[in-house]
Amino acid sequence: MRKLQLFSAHGGLETDDLRRKGHPSLVEGIAFALLRLSMLLVIAAIFFIFFDIFSKGIGIISWEFITAMPRRGMTEGGIWPAVLGTVYITLITAAASVPVGVFAAIYLNEYARKNIFTRIIRLSIRNLAGVPSIVYGLFGVALFVRALELGTSLLSAGLTLGLLTLPVTITASEEALKAVPDSFREGALALGATKWQAIRTNVIPSALPGIITGMILGISRAAGETAPILFTGAAFYLASLPSSLSSRFMALPYHLFIMSTQHHSIEKVRPIAYGTALVLIGLVVTMNMSAIILRAHYRKKMRG
Repeated sequence: MRKLQLFSAHGGLETDDLRRKGHPSLVEGIAFALLRLSMLLVIAAIFFIFFDIFSKGIGIISWEFITAMPRRGMTEGGIWPAVLGTVYITLITAAASVPVGVFAAIYLNEYARKNIFTRIIRLSIRNLAGVPSIVYGLFGVALFVRALELGTSLLSAGLTLGLLTLPVTITASEEALKAVPDSFREGALALGATKWQAIRTNVIPSALPGIITGMILGISRAAGETAPILFTGAAFYLASLPSSLSSRFMALPYHLFIMSTQHHSIEKVRPIAYGTALVLIGLVVTMNMSAIILRAHYRKKMRG
């Protein structure tokens, strides 16, 4: 490949390669400066929001606040039913979305033919990932609450959130499978393995870190959603914990929404709202950190 030579300021010659390595152009410098500035602005905004919630909510956080039942119209007591309801709904969401999402990604990447039909399917999945969550909530009411007659319940809300996270799970899993080199498949097939054996023993273990990361990120997003559970089963206050999948439930995001906007004594319960927000952030951050730890563990295991 021919290299263009440039005259330096001292009359010498330098190549494009040298300029790219040691002397970035003015346009590149401006672009990198804008990227760094954007990164700093995002970090500063996140830090400001987190500091505001932390400073106003840490004073109410205690073991009793997390594990006690609410009292006196949610002006006293704790948020245990909301915490437990969020955990329940997250588990149902995972059970509804992860198996379907992973197997759909395996089919699209490993078995489906590359034609216009599969391109339309992939485009539809990516479009579904951008649909507002309240639309999923209305669809959940029409399908699960009314058509399937599941009522407003844990099951209806969990299945609705499962649909919400399905596009994210499929996309992340498919991208993880695409990142596995073809030599992993070809080597297994050359040794006499069937296609499914090659996928099960070589491809999926190699893609597992990316699959787990996408799965947990999708579920952690569902744990913080309010609109889908607003119509399908969440309640502001219940005197007892949910006893079955057909029971209504309390959840942290809906609880926080009511405490911040609809409560009859908003100023009085403001500290409880900040404490609830801090607990919800802690739950989501814990799930995201677990994704990072699991990904690092499986990558280390694969290298070993």
